[in-house]
Amino acid sequence: MAEPVLDIRNLSVAFPTRHGVLTAVDDISLEIAAGEILGVVGESGAGKSMTGMAVLGLLEPPGRIAAGEIRLEGERIDQLGEAGMQKVRGRRIGAIFQDPLTSLHPLFSVGDQLVETIRFHLKLGRDAARARALDLLREVGIPAAESRIDHYPHQFSGGMRQRVVIALALSADPDLIIADEPTTALDVSIQAQITALLKRLCREHGTAVMLVTHDMGVIAETADRVAVMYAGRLAEVGPVAEVVRQPRHPYTKGLMGSIPSLRREVEELVQIDGSMPRLNAIPRGCAFNPRCGHAGPRCRKERPSLAHGRVACWLEQGGVQP
Repeated sequence: MAEPVLDIRNLSVAFPTRHGVLTAVDDISLEIAAGEILGVVGESGAGKSMTGMAVLGLLEPPGRIAAGEIRLEGERIDQLGEAGMQKVRGRRIGAIFQDPLTSLHPLFSVGDQLVETIRFHLKLGRDAARARALDLLREVGIPAAESRIDHYPHQFSGGMRQRVVIALALSADPDLIIADEPTTALDVSIQAQITALLKRLCREHGTAVMLVTHDMGVIAETADRVAVMYAGRLAEVGPVAEVVRQPRHPYTKGLMGSIPSLRREVEELVQIDGSMPRLNAIPRGCAFNPRCGHAGPRCRKERPSLAHGRVACWLEQGGVQP
């Protein structure tokens, strides 16, 4: 098999505090192949965005990678430091964030920002960089790109701004894109357009994508595989079709049960009682056990690992009894 573009091995992200060390990402391992979209899903506080920030080298102090490795095409990047990561970000790893206005400078035209990014990473002349910027704007579906290239971010709608951000992420033809909630701030129809665009561009460029979202609908529509996170840990990983149709972890079942179906009528959607535990109050054993209706003694004492790389649940590993 070809080497994965992104290989995360036993990654842990910790935040030292006066009251002890808080672990936001706890011993997770993931791989993404070229041309593959891996969806990372979970509630707020699950650790999915923190995982993406760790890959980008953008953890806010005092957050730090406490254990594990992050490899990009076989090369370790978690030990590069800020100077090394500045060369990786943009050139080899692109980023798309939730609010495009935070990614675009309001005082510069989108063309200037694209040209500057292209010239910084690809060392092209200004004319060649502008030609590439126009090609990228056309590729992401900006109408009348020749005139709009000199417009400013505030002159674009939210959906069009997000298309510009995608063009920026693709500007240096990166190996990997981290897309952190790229459709959350958009209305449903624009969401569908952006996810379809991201999927098409991923296939055409052969780019690996980590798609971070809380929306299982976006995952089902866009991703090839899905990783479900809970309390900083992986609960379930597998092909999207399998996880959506036959979820195996009780948490994943709850997530899927909370989504309305167009194929059948239900009187009441599934509700997961309780809430995500705080980082300083993650329970012993399986982190989901206080909210799980099937938890047994073993669930409260021992932490399950991913069985055969698919699901971290004692129910799937010979029952819940010790």
